[in-house]
Amino acid sequence: MNKKYVLLLVVILSIVLSGVAQAQEARTITIGLSWNERIQSLVQAWQDYMQAYGEEFGAKWNVTFEWVVNVADSDPVRQNSNIQDLITQGVDVIVARPADSEAIGAAVTAAQEAGIPFITFDRRSTSVQPTSHVGADSLNQAISTGEAFAALLAENGVQGQCIELQGDLVDTNAVFRSQGWNQVAASSGQYSNLVQVPTEWNPELFRSGLANALAAYPEANCIFVASDFAFNSVRAALEEVGRYAPQGEEGHMWIAAQDANPQGYEAMLGGYIDVATTYDAYFHSVELVNVAVRVATGDIVQPQYLVPGRVATPATLPDMEFIWARDYSD
Repeated sequence: MNKKYVLLLVVILSIVLSGVAQAQEARTITIGLSWNERIQSLVQAWQDYMQAYGEEFGAKWNVTFEWVVNVADSDPVRQNSNIQDLITQGVDVIVARPADSEAIGAAVTAAQEAGIPFITFDRRSTSVQPTSHVGADSLNQAISTGEAFAALLAENGVQGQCIELQGDLVDTNAVFRSQGWNQVAASSGQYSNLVQVPTEWNPELFRSGLANALAAYPEANCIFVASDFAFNSVRAALEEVGRYAPQGEEGHMWIAAQDANPQGYEAMLGGYIDVATTYDAYFHSVELVNVAVRVATGDIVQPQYLVPGRVATPATLPDMEFIWARDYSD
């Protein structure tokens, strides 16, 4: 066969296939989004990112997303009722950030019985396995922070004696962060914990717990903050004892943190937080939309999709992209 004729056939076939793709029938995917609460600006950032990326995805693949959103005001019973409403409405996919990791199992079961895929977001279900889970890789987030912090202490000739401000230990994210932090402490030998202080994610307990720890352990020269969303409370406790100073100044307390939330973001820009691994709301949302499309179209998915954060320092943070705290504040 003449080579020019073969080439012509290839070109014609490409044009036909392209036309078929462009003429593909439009699809609408309805996502029922159940928030445990929407007090934190992080939750609004997640939702905005999901919807914005959904528009980008839809324009490319001829998909329209409809979002049915409800909020439980931190009440597990109300959240399960809200999810039952989504089931009754016949949404294509349910996405929920659990108010209670155990109690959400009833909603997961109800959705499964109705044939609706269920994705937990950010917080896992500890009782019933959903279709999939999308969230942060909290263990590796703490490991990356610990490793960068250990290297920084070594560079400055500091043997860390730390106060660990833990999160709410009924939250698996808090548990994983503590595990990761202590894993690096053991493997590096560059820092150790003088005391572990549970905070229950309560800003007042961040302040009072740290104040009590500083009084009991005046030799402490470093702190691990399980989440910097309440960093103003950490600041208050340090100011009371004259230990709130930026890196390079006398009295500086070496601080490793998680997330780069608005309070932590500002503190890092000021040089008060030395190392943190970001809680990448944008990338969490992108992954959520991608997984939601797959389950809505019957594709087989993995049990979980975990998004790693990025290590940030006062020197690198200003130039990092997709830092949600720049656009949202509590």
